[in-house]
Amino acid sequence: MLVALTDPMDPAGEAILRAAGHQVELPGAGGLDALLARADAVVVRRRLPDDLSARAPRLLAAVRQGVGLDMIPVEDCTAHAVLVANVPGANADSVAEFVIGQMLSAARRVETMHAALLSTGWDRSRARTAEAFELRGRTLGIVGIGAVGARLGEIASAGFRMRVLGHRRGDAAMPGGIERVELDALFAESDFIALACPLTPETRGLASAARIARMKPGAWLLNVARGPVVDGEALLDALRAGRIGGAALDVFDVQPLDAGHPLRALPNVILTPHAAGLSGEAMVRMSVGAAGEVVRILAGERPRSFINPEAWEASRAKRIALGHPAAEVLPA
Repeated sequence: MLVALTDPMDPAGEAILRAAGHQVELPGAGGLDALLARADAVVVRRRLPDDLSARAPRLLAAVRQGVGLDMIPVEDCTAHAVLVANVPGANADSVAEFVIGQMLSAARRVETMHAALLSTGWDRSRARTAEAFELRGRTLGIVGIGAVGARLGEIASAGFRMRVLGHRRGDAAMPGGIERVELDALFAESDFIALACPLTPETRGLASAARIARMKPGAWLLNVARGPVVDGEALLDALRAGRIGGAALDVFDVQPLDAGHPLRALPNVILTPHAAGLSGEAMVRMSVGAAGEVVRILAGERPRSFINPEAWEASRAKRIALGHPAAEVLPA
């Protein structure tokens, strides 16, 4: 069968797909739409159109090479018997370590010292150390205690001896070293606030003007979730006024970040291009994991990280209608 890639994947993942007998293609001259029209599965690294099924009538699988499902129109897929899967945890170490790097850069003034060293010299650069501080004893608040949040909490608590606060949906127990608190308290008490939650209707605008106003004067907001989780205008106002310490942002409402965006002109921000989860090791794990899920689905098996199991029976009927055999369900 034909597996469409929205973007290149690591050769290890592509090798798994080809070893299973599948054809693998990237968008060509006709673009992604022309490829989707022929595809049996798609591996996703960029946002798919909301009317995906209308553009991809043969599609049986949409597999996220990563975690965030906001790139896949899950409801449309479910309505048209397309199975959706992702690879949770594959980039958890990469993202958690990235957040630690953001905190260290902010706390030790790495970015400002670098710029001062190049522009004004050695002594002026060293003078910035008067603003530096250690992470030990500071408070980290984590919004979203999934694989990333749990790993981040472990590193911060055990490695840096920070106090770690956490907020998550539901009443599942917190991992060791993380104290459960409500969101308003987390924003008010934390020296660093790390957003590591998925983008959902409930989390859109979660870092609101009211919650940003609760932040400590020197606190930093770290966003490795999705841009719309933050009220962008409220954050800009707080940064411009110096009401918070700063922001380290890896994601934005519109990506790529516009060349004229006002964030680019602010001295108290660290900007990166949605790269927190893109270490070499994470890319291998995400590619291999996504390829494995595609192979399972196209073989008529349930994926391991099954996002829309309610589409299972309809998917089996669709396979038969398309002329593909419907394999028996393997034991979980």
